[in-house]
Amino acid sequence: MNGLPPQDAAPDGPDRLTPPQGAPGGRDPLGRTLIYVFAVTGAPPAAGLPAAAAGHEEGGALRVLQAGALWLLAQDVPASAFTETALAERLNRPEELERCARAHHRGVEAAARQGPVVPLPMATLYASDTNAVEAVTARAPEFGALLDRLRDRTEWAVKVHATAPPAAAPQGAPPVCEGGPPGGRAYLSRASARRRIRHEAHEQAVAQAMEVDRELRQYAVAATRHRPQSERLSGRGTPQLLNAAYLVDDAGQGDFTRVLARAATGRPHVDIIASGPWVPYSFARPDQEWGSTAREEVGA
Repeated sequence: MNGLPPQDAAPDGPDRLTPPQGAPGGRDPLGRTLIYVFAVTGAPPAAGLPAAAAGHEEGGALRVLQAGALWLLAQDVPASAFTETALAERLNRPEELERCARAHHRGVEAAARQGPVVPLPMATLYASDTNAVEAVTARAPEFGALLDRLRDRTEWAVKVHATAPPAAAPQGAPPVCEGGPPGGRAYLSRASARRRIRHEAHEQAVAQAMEVDRELRQYAVAATRHRPQSERLSGRGTPQLLNAAYLVDDAGQGDFTRVLARAATGRPHVDIIASGPWVPYSFARPDQEWGSTAREEVGA
């Protein structure tokens, strides 16, 4: 599985599971290290796996911390690069954000090789092993229940964009130039027609995006919509209408992917970009209600 995880592993926002506990904020004693925790699992990683896996390049070897019946995959990282001030500066640079997100994902994937995993938000930091273990132990029942819910399930990310609006009136539409009113009135008439065509195309695109979402939900255990990305973040010149994640049973992956492959058929107003299967980042909140969609967001 290549590329960035769903939602580009955003470092903050409503998906944060636990804030950094015991992190020194702006205080950065020279030579001090912090404990970076990638994920929580219900089974210890295989012998030798943490040392063989890679996390942040500037950190030490990955290692395992036990918290009762749970295990944490962690890494010692230099405080000078991971204080609140340093992170705010680093993650404001797109290339650095991507580098940190990929490092975080490598650690989460390493933890997931042994079974279900609860990925923690990027930049979950603790001042010591004791702080990290105590924070997880205090929420052990929540983590245990969530691991059971995520067992044998993975996430699919689906982004739906509007296609470029038609440049001219569709076939069969009345002409807006020849025979129209002269001068400025003709210009206004053509501009009004173009706006109407764009508006109608956008409305059709939104309707088709929602149809895709309804079809995919029928083959998912749970679904959630994230805030649509801006055109600057998505790298596309058309609006993102749907930014959704679907939690799918491993046994039902075939049905889901077949529906996904057919989703664009007969829907000329949308482009669909899908990736997966992923570790279920979007469903790793103990307080998340799966019976209804969290944070319904649709492109306007």
